[in-house]
Amino acid sequence: MTSAQICVARIGAPHGVRGQVRLWTFTEDPFAVLDYGPLATKDGKRSFEVDDVREAKGHLVATLKGVASREDAERLNGVELFVARDALPDTEDDEYYHADLIGLAAVNAAGDAIGRVVGIHNFGAGDIIEIAPLEGATLLLPFTNAVVPTVDLAAGHVVIELPGEIIGDDPTAA
Repeated sequence: MTSAQICVARIGAPHGVRGQVRLWTFTEDPFAVLDYGPLATKDGKRSFEVDDVREAKGHLVATLKGVASREDAERLNGVELFVARDALPDTEDDEYYHADLIGLAAVNAAGDAIGRVVGIHNFGAGDIIEIAPLEGATLLLPFTNAVVPTVDLAAGHVVIELPGEIIGDDPTAA
């Protein structure tokens, strides 16, 4: 597998006794995992073909070719599944693959370095961008147009407008 790969799913706990697994997908359409052909582990040493999926609460239940027992399924719990970046469709304007953002420089509007993007998260209330600053604690900021007005993949940076105050911050508590 090439170095440009995107994690599209993670295998969870077994479902039932016939080798089915819970499958958490990271694609806009959860069923898109059926469209990419075999999905590989990050190191490319193993691949899995999704034979069948059905919707469940917050995840899919999947049958993977070659996984026939609960014991087989248990050994796969936590395995992340990847596809080559070029196998995925192009993004629309203001849409990004997380993998394209991670590692970008984070700068302020004047171009001064703030840090690097180390993650994109969603804990249920919207996307969060995680910035590892040049010094100090990691910053978790809303991934909104107000806080991240510019994403420039070609230049390799995002522009961050740090909020002046965050509700709950107590500057005297340091």
